[in-house]
This record gives sequence, C-alpha cells and structure tokens, in this order.
Amino acid sequence: MTQTITVIRGDGIGPEIMDATLHVLDSMNLGLQYEFADAGLVALEKQGELLPAATMDSIRKNRIALKSPLTTPVGEGFSSINVELRKRFDLYANVRPAKSFPNTKSRFPSGVDLITVRENTEGAYIGEGQTLSADGEVATLTQKITRRGSERIVRYAFELARRTGRKKVTIVHKANILKSTSGLFLKTARAVATEYPDIECNEMIVDNTCMQLVMRPEQFDIIVTTNLFGDIISDLCAGLVGGLGLAPGANIGTDAAIFEAVHGTAPDIAGQGKANPCALLLAAAQMLDHLAMPEKATRLREAIIATLEAKDSLTPDLGGSGNTMSFAKAIATRI
Repeated sequence: MTQTITVIRGDGIGPEIMDATLHVLDSMNLGLQYEFADAGLVALEKQGELLPAATMDSIRKNRIALKSPLTTPVGEGFSSINVELRKRFDLYANVRPAKSFPNTKSRFPSGVDLITVRENTEGAYIGEGQTLSADGEVATLTQKITRRGSERIVRYAFELARRTGRKKVTIVHKANILKSTSGLFLKTARAVATEYPDIECNEMIVDNTCMQLVMRPEQFDIIVTTNLFGDIISDLCAGLVGGLGLAPGANIGTDAAIFEAVHGTAPDIAGQGKANPCALLLAAAQMLDHLAMPEKATRLREAIIATLEAKDSLTPDLGGSGNTMSFAKAIATRI
C-alpha cells in the first residue's frame, strides 16, 4: 500500500530540513510517494502567487501535507499563509506536543510530556474585524467563538487522550473576564467533558496556566484552549524543552491534515547546513501516527532520542559540529 503526500519544501532553511526529513522517511520503507508543491516566496517568484491553485489542489487530492516553514511577505498577500491554509481546509485542531529530550539546552531536561490542543479556525488570532479609526487613535478587533468550534476542539482533545492513553485534560480559559467568548468556550467544554468520565478534567485560567507551566509542567498532560491562548501557550511549552527547534505541529481537519515545523525560515543560516531538522522530523512522526503507522512513528521518535543521547552529528544549536544532513543520516542509521 502506498500513500501520496504533498510536500512543501518551504523558504529559507525549509528545503534543507525537508531534504533531511525525507532522507529519514525513505530509510523506513513506508511506501510514501511525494508530490512536491510550492508555497511562500518560492511560489511567488515562480508563479506570482503565495498559494498557487495547483498546491491547493494537491493538498485537497492527497489530504496529507508535510510542510517546511514559509515566509509571508510584509505588505503583500495574506496576513499569514499558515492561517490561510487552516481556513481553506478547515484545519480546526492544532496539535503541539512538548517533550523533554536528552542533551538539549533546556530548563527541564526531563519530566515534561504534554500536548497543547489549540482551536485553529476562530477567535482573536484569526484577526477578523480589524479596524483603525481615521485619526489612528483607536483600533478594534472582533473575536468570535462558536459553540460548534468549541465543541469539536474539546472533543478532539478528549478523543486524543483516550487514543494515546493520556489521563487528564486541562481546559484553559479566561472566562472570569471574557465572560461571553471565553465563557461560551468553558461552558461548552464542561458539557463535552461529562461524556468522558474515564478522563480526568480540570479547568485553569490562562494566566495561572502560564505560571504553573513554568513552575510545575509535569502536572499537565493535555491542554485544550482557544486560538490565541493556544498560540502563546504552545510556544511557552516549546521553551520548556529547548525551543522551537524541537517543536512539531499538526493541523488536523476532517478532510485534510498538514504537518509542519512551527519555527521560522531562519534566512540568516539558510544554505549553510546548520539547521536543526528535529521539529520537522517530529512533525513527520505525528504524520505517521495520523496515517495509522504508530509503530513507525515510535521508531522514528526513538531514533531521534538515541541520536541526541549519543551526541554524534548534532547541529550547532544542539552543541554539535555536524550538519543538517549528517544529523539526519545518524538518525536513519539508528532506525
């Protein structure tokens, strides 16, 4: 059985980390076929569009995409290519694991193993209803939260807990102040939680959540929250375990899923072989889970951990003298 996936090589360091990731995937004999598509600056230069129709068609057809970081030009096109992709394919669940890894520059070299599940299609982060008064003195923004959007993201979080054997879901909100929007999210989340008596559920205000994550991250298992809060919290969680270079992300919808490295394009080191491919490799592991290949996903994660433990061929940000591809080759050898 073969599976075709859309591959977007991205901008900046994107092509380097994608080549490294595909090298590792090819070593695993997964039966994957790649359909390459352009987006971002590369697509703008080649085709005059940030998101060409052919790229959208490829994702729609294959339903799975693996994506490197993209650059959204300042003053041109969409406010964010990533937001546009989420909107077009209704990728409502953003799933960001954060796990302690050995031999990383981290405040928590052990004990962190949590997932942030973030609503991905509504709320303040979408940027709807932005206005600026004629005199430039007053700016406004509309935030929309729906019962449907809240219900499906909370249900996704509880189903993820069941599927992966996790024991607790923390509902993160600001309903004490944002009584309409965050209040609706919390009320809906409470109702969904009653359908999962086997999963422990607790509630936490977002500012307290940030403090607790820094003090005792081990108390968290799965966090579910709205779009803007999830954007902030998931980056905080990445900081607990060594930064965005170790932070994968999945964007899941009913009809499509896009897996990505959540860090930027790092143009200052592009083409130098210094880029750490771990985030995209870990995103590829998420993709394998999604494709019902959990044993392969586990093998990939274990090979990454073994390579970090061995300290051979690591990229400079991890304290090594290797390069992007040598790191990937070391991982592939261990698989």
